[in-house]
Order: sequence, then C-alpha cells, then structure tokens
Amino acid sequence: MPKLKHFDHLGTARFVTFNCYRNGQYLLHPTARELLIKNINSARTKHEFKLWGYVIMPEHVHLLMMPPDDMKLGLVIREIKSKMAREYFALTMSDVKGKKVFWQRRCFDHNCRTPETVREIIEYCHNNPVRRGLVKEPGDYRWSSYNWYQGNRDVPLPMDDFE
Repeated sequence: MPKLKHFDHLGTARFVTFNCYRNGQYLLHPTARELLIKNINSARTKHEFKLWGYVIMPEHVHLLMMPPDDMKLGLVIREIKSKMAREYFALTMSDVKGKKVFWQRRCFDHNCRTPETVREIIEYCHNNPVRRGLVKEPGDYRWSSYNWYQGNRDVPLPMDDFE
C-alpha cells in the first residue's frame, strides 16, 4: 500500500477522518466512544493541538484540529487510535485470542486554508448525523461539537476557541 502524503507544518487547520475496520459500527458501543474521547483529550493535552469540531459516527470519526507547527498529524492520530483500541480490547475481549483490529490503517486529512472552510467543515460535522438519518436535528446527537457551539458545556469534548 503506498504511503499517503500528509502536509504538516503549513499553519492550517486540519480536517481528519478515520474509520473503523471494514466500516464496522464499533463506535455504537458506549465503552468505545468513551475511550475514544478519553484518548483524544489525552493527545490534545500532550500534543497541544486545538480542537474546533468533531463528530463520532458509528463507523468513523471526523476531527477538525489546529495543530502546533511541530506536530506530525499522522503520528498523533495513530497514537489516539492505537491507545484507544488497546484499552478497548483489554476491557471487552481479554479472553479472546488472536488478532484484534478496531481501526482501518489510514487516516485522511484535508488542510483548511481559510476561516470560511473551517466553518464549513464544522457545519459538515454537525450535519453528518442528520444526513445519515440518525437524528432529526444536529442538537439531538450527543457525539458532536454542535451543542458546545449552542452554549451547552455538558458535552463529551469541549471545544477550543476558534480564532
């Protein structure tokens, strides 16, 4: 498989998508979502990136991040995914032998060069559950940044100030 090129160090926000293995709906499991949130927050503290938007769908995740100049995005996403999967399997499948796979290998990212693009990506994330028919309104879906932007601070992941 050819290596995907990531354009780090451009000083732009990054829209990242990563998927569950074979598009399995593994993120419907509450433990999986909670561990993902925990590991995003942990990586956020460790690597000092800003989080401006997200949605956790049943089989994929979108993050809108503003990385510091020295951050290698692919390594950070790999860290989030691998730690989360190890913790998940340790809690839920400790007696199962053999290879355990939670995530597809790659992540996909897009550089957001303008504030307008950042706003469009945030809106895209918020409307994803509505487009998929999971909810009627974005505010009905707990696993996105929508409610943070509506003033609700009781959310899974707080957002950083969008500059």
